[in-house]
Amino acid sequence: MMRDFSAPPRWRFLLCAVLLLAVHLSACAKPLIPVVAHASPPAILSLVDKAGIRDDRARFREIMNAIMADHGAGLPDNRPTDDDNILWHLGGEAPPSGKSVSLAPSSAGLRLVLVPGVLAQCVSQSSLLFEDARANVELRGYSTTLVSTGGRLSSKHNAAIIRDSVAVLPKEDKLVFVTHSKGAVDVLEALTYFPEIIPRTVAVVSVAGAINGSPLADTFSDGLFRLAESMPLSSCPPGEGTEAFDSLRRPVRLSFLAEHPLPVTIRFYSLPAFATREDISLLLKPFYDILAKTDPLNDGLVIASDAIFPGATLLGYPNADHLAVAMPFTQRGLLRTIINKNAYPRAALLEAIARYVEEDLARK
Repeated sequence: MMRDFSAPPRWRFLLCAVLLLAVHLSACAKPLIPVVAHASPPAILSLVDKAGIRDDRARFREIMNAIMADHGAGLPDNRPTDDDNILWHLGGEAPPSGKSVSLAPSSAGLRLVLVPGVLAQCVSQSSLLFEDARANVELRGYSTTLVSTGGRLSSKHNAAIIRDSVAVLPKEDKLVFVTHSKGAVDVLEALTYFPEIIPRTVAVVSVAGAINGSPLADTFSDGLFRLAESMPLSSCPPGEGTEAFDSLRRPVRLSFLAEHPLPVTIRFYSLPAFATREDISLLLKPFYDILAKTDPLNDGLVIASDAIFPGATLLGYPNADHLAVAMPFTQRGLLRTIINKNAYPRAALLEAIARYVEEDLARK
């Protein structure tokens, strides 16, 4: 049965309200610096190679290009690979290694556990994380599971949901968490509060992850967040107070990272996204403009430099906004009007993630 992607009246009202609020708030958001400066632990902005980050953008690009050249034409949202259209070329990227890329079916026993971000549950009738990418990776030998975290719940609440979801998976599977947005920090909290997950986990990959939080969570008023968390939506139970958005505040996230070192037995990988203003969907443009006052390298909700795990491997910078990089919105009507820059080769990206992680784990 075909899914009905048309927006019901409640959604049309909600989306219009969100867009109007975003436009209004972009002009009157409160200053960020006084809020963050007194609550966050000391932090610096550093170059990748000076901050303990392993830069393997060149190899990830080779894998992505090999996938696109071999069967990319048959995947959703195919794009040419001869420029920055898929992955940005930033300074310092190494030249291609020239090593071959295996595109054979995988027998590594990896299961990609997909963990969505804030409010994702609330739009689950219209879009699911990597929904248009899962069939391809399963065809290539990788299992997938989508965790239904609470779209308006705190990271600590969602950590318990992640634990319960993992508990029913086959014990022999090697778990690779592929996270989006707030899903990255939900997984970090799951690994912290439920350490029984750690022995089963071989890798965590962040796609546009809010690792350090987002300045937006510190910019808007609690009243707005309470409205967003209490609005009645059948697909998305309300949170308590402002708990989901509190989980994205920079002081909260930086303090968590300071107090909870990442497990050394797990490999961490990051794919921070950003796009030019003309390639940001209408829904996200006002938020992009707010963030651009701090850093134009943002995806409309998260600044790229905030989207990298400490000590992780940097895989690349997808040229996409926060939604396009991981969530397909293919329906017609109002949603298509305001989420109007959603094309991205997500199927190739997810396969490249799986193949890179498999190759990297084999290096030991």
